[in-house]
Amino acid sequence: MKALLITLGSVCVGIGIIGIFIPGLPTTPFLLLAAGCYVRGSAKMYNRLLANPVIGKHIRNFREHGGMFLSIKIGSITLMWGMILLSIFLVKNFPFTLIVAAAGIAGTVVMGFVIKTVQK
Repeated sequence: MKALLITLGSVCVGIGIIGIFIPGLPTTPFLLLAAGCYVRGSAKMYNRLLANPVIGKHIRNFREHGGMFLSIKIGSITLMWGMILLSIFLVKNFPFTLIVAAAGIAGTVVMGFVIKTVQK
């Protein structure tokens, strides 16, 4: 079971990192899922994830406060929509545009309304 959790956590980290560069693919939920898998499967991998200078502080904040700070939400949604609009204007393919826009709307709903907003 531990090997499965470590593998799933590693796949989620990979998808989360890809999500940084691919518009519409969420990063935060995959990194949180990875942290959940690692905390049950490998303390070493969990601590490595939390020690990462880019990813770790966001996971620690979410764990400690139970949500995301408003400034992080606004920054994430703004960056996501900037990349979505850039992709739409560069690719100019209707099915692609529709899929990316739908993913962006879903991501915005999750970030804006499902994930709790916490105060600093």
